[in-house]
Amino acid sequence: MDVITQKVTIFLTLACRFKIENKKMNDHENLISKTIEFVRTTLAGAEGGHDWWHIYRVWKTASRIAATEPVDILVVELGALLHDIADSKFHGGNESLGPQIAGDFLKSMNVPDEIIRHVILIIENISFKGGNESHKFKSPELDVIQDADRLDAIGAIGIARTFNYGGHKNREIYNPEIPPNLNMDKETYKNSSAPTLNHFYEKLLLLKDLMNTKTARQIAERRHAFMLIYLEEFYREWGE
Repeated sequence: MDVITQKVTIFLTLACRFKIENKKMNDHENLISKTIEFVRTTLAGAEGGHDWWHIYRVWKTASRIAATEPVDILVVELGALLHDIADSKFHGGNESLGPQIAGDFLKSMNVPDEIIRHVILIIENISFKGGNESHKFKSPELDVIQDADRLDAIGAIGIARTFNYGGHKNREIYNPEIPPNLNMDKETYKNSSAPTLNHFYEKLLLLKDLMNTKTARQIAERRHAFMLIYLEEFYREWGE
């Protein structure tokens, strides 16, 4: 093979490879765009702590963490965008509805079965569940999305979400006669109607030490510290 023929062959090979990669990129971006549209439509009018903007923050944070981890970015993005598509708290405790809706949507988008199964497993295993519930599935992608979801539950935004949900459920802000329950099982946690401030001790303050990735642990430190400052000021103003 002469030099010119060799160069032409290399050029054609690279051009073909670029075309394939470019198509993959376009397919990825189109799928994510369609998923965003689906999620925004489905969650229109949702409770303020579990609306599209919660999904948006988790998606962006998950993408940030994923950049430092060996993960499948498509699974991370789809899992983050669909993780709360039908939160059981707002659907009579039905934990199968979210995975079903997500799976049906991804099938309609002709997503490969192995990716659909992975996203469904992420949705089924992402939630806190009182902290004492063991999970049967783990993956690097779940670790990233779970960290992003937990980060959105702490810090300034986490505080805002917590009180927003407490107001949504018409709960007391604080009652010094009702102490936090630190040993709840899954069902007790799901059915709790305790004052909102108890939730700091029953979940929010525990999350820093439950982060899976180094990046999330670093972000969590500042947010955790802010919650401690907030609680100190709360009790000062309450008179305790």
